Amino acid sequence: MAPAGNFAEAKFMTVNEVAEMMRVSRMTVYRMIHAGELPAVRFGRSYRVPENAVQEILSAGYTEGTGTDGRA
Repeated sequence: MAPAGNFAEAKFMTVNEVAEMMRVSRMTVYRMIHAGELPAVRFGRSYRVPENAVQEILSAGYTEGTGTDGRA
C-alpha cells in the first residue's frame, strides 16, 4: 500500500473490478473486506481496494475455503 499521506500514487479498484480480477463473486470480496483479509477504504456507501493488495493476494495463491493442507 502507498505510504500514509501519499495516496496520489495509489490506485484503487471497485469491488466489481476486484471480483472480476480474482474470479470470485462480489459477495466473496465483501466477506474478505469485512474479515480483514483484504484492506479497503470506504467512500460513502462503497468500498475501494488498493490494487497492490489484490496483486499480493493473487501472487500468494490465496484459495477461499482451503486450509494449509489443501483440504476444504
